[in-house]
Amino acid sequence: MPRELTAGDIAGFAERGWVLMRPFARAEIERLLEWVTEVQQWDDNGDWMNHYELISGSPRKCRTEYFTKFHAGLRGVLNSGVIRRAAEALLGEPVVLYKEKINYKLAGGAGWEAHQDAPAYPFIDAHISCMIAVDPASAANGCLEVVSGMHHELIPTDARGCIPASVVPTMAWEMVPMEAGDVLWFHSRTPHRSGDNSSSRDRRAMYPTYNALREGDLRESYYAARRDELRRGPATGDRVRISLIDDFRGIPVADAR
Repeated sequence: MPRELTAGDIAGFAERGWVLMRPFARAEIERLLEWVTEVQQWDDNGDWMNHYELISGSPRKCRTEYFTKFHAGLRGVLNSGVIRRAAEALLGEPVVLYKEKINYKLAGGAGWEAHQDAPAYPFIDAHISCMIAVDPASAANGCLEVVSGMHHELIPTDARGCIPASVVPTMAWEMVPMEAGDVLWFHSRTPHRSGDNSSSRDRRAMYPTYNALREGDLRESYYAARRDELRRGPATGDRVRISLIDDFRGIPVADAR
């Protein structure tokens, strides 16, 4: 049976802004790995969104998003079952999937600067995200780092939409190593970051975000706005962006050429 969140887990989330759970059986974890590998192999000839970064001078895929419409297995994982029940337990009300992405963080791939998610999520007020580890996450391959108890308000950001470099060292960062199949829930205002993958093995993770159902099913609106924003590019300079806030530490490129 899948492990559900306990009352203690929910209370801990309210206090810290994050909670770790281990909900999947071994066979489910193996299927998850298989399904994510399938999506990773998708080319650019579809409505899903692939993103690339330069690693050792070559473009490598670093993210796929907007994929649940095209993959029944992953759609089921994110839209029903233990993951959706956990989102509803932590948010305290029914939810709907707002957005989804897989970050591949290949060997040699870049991490993400310190930030909060909320500034990048238009249209909604009540939302929650999680990281579903597909491969083990460690300090060597850039596991997620979080700050407890700082999820009650927005932190002023720098020009890139990240937590200012002068503020980051004043915060109490905690690494969260994870095994394949572990799920780390975090509030949309929980500060988080991740380091580069300095290991020789890839470290993939899936990140769904849910909003309160009472605010509406806004997934298509979000992706329409996101595609438009990414097409227009940054206000200054020529840096390709893969997020609405410019928190990626690597060198994004437009495609795999």
